[in-house]
Amino acid sequence: MFQLLKIEWLKVKNYRTFWILSALYIFSIWGLNYILFVEVQKVYADKSTGDVAQLFLGNPPYAFPAVWQMTSNISSYLLFIAGLIMIISITNEFSFKTHRQNIIDGITRTQFIITKLVCGAIVALVSTLFVFLTALCFGLLQQNSSFSFENAQYLFYFFLQALSYCWLAVLCSQIFKRSGISIGVFILYTLIIENVLMLVLNHYTDSFGNYLPIQSSDELLPIPVFQKAQEQLTKHETNITVQIILVFVYLAAWFFLSKRKFETDDL
Repeated sequence: MFQLLKIEWLKVKNYRTFWILSALYIFSIWGLNYILFVEVQKVYADKSTGDVAQLFLGNPPYAFPAVWQMTSNISSYLLFIAGLIMIISITNEFSFKTHRQNIIDGITRTQFIITKLVCGAIVALVSTLFVFLTALCFGLLQQNSSFSFENAQYLFYFFLQALSYCWLAVLCSQIFKRSGISIGVFILYTLIIENVLMLVLNHYTDSFGNYLPIQSSDELLPIPVFQKAQEQLTKHETNITVQIILVFVYLAAWFFLSKRKFETDDL
C-alpha cells in the first residue's frame, strides 16, 4: 500500500490545480470560522446584546468546550471542496488514460480503486486535523475560556462526514468519468437535491429525510447555539448511535459500489 500511495503522490506532486484547490480549501476553513469568531466577539462584547446573548445562548460558541462542535459544524459546509479535490484527481486518470497504464504496469484493479479510497480517507483525516487546529486556535483566543477536550467527539463526527463526501465523490467520478459532469452532479446532489428530498420527506414522514446519505452525517453536527431550539421546533432528537451506524452503512455502500464499478468496468 505504501508503494501505491507513493505513486499517487507522484501524480499530484506537480499538479497545480490540486494544490491551489487544497490551499483554498484549508484557507476557507480558517477564514469562515474567523469571520464568525469576530462577529460573535462583537455580539458578546456589546453591552446591549452581550447580556441577551449570554442569557439565551450561554457561553460564546467559540469558547471551550463548544468550540469543537461549532468549528466542526461551520467547517462541514465546505466539505464539497474536499469532494471536488477527489473528483479532479480521479477523473484526470480517465482523461489521460493513466488508469490503463497503471493496470498495464501490474497494479490490479482492486489495488487501484482501494488506493483511491484510501486517498479519500487521507483527505478526510487532513481536513479533520486542520479543523482541530482551527478550533484549538479560536478556543484559546476566546476570553475567559478554559481549555477542555469535552465535546471533542464532534471532530470524529466531522471525520465521518468528510469521509462520506470524499467516498461519494469517488463513486461519482467512477460513474461519470468526466470532471465537469462529475462535479456538476456531485454539487447538485450534495447541496440541492438531497436538501430538497430531506424537506419533502420530513414534511410527509417522521423525519425520514434525516436518514439520507449526506444528511445522516449532517445530523451528527448541529449548530450548538441552535441545537435545543431546533430539537424543540422539529420535535426530533437525534439518536447519535443510530446516525453513526447509518453513516457506516453508507460508507460501506460507497466502498463496495466504487470497488465493484472499477473491477467490472471496461477500461
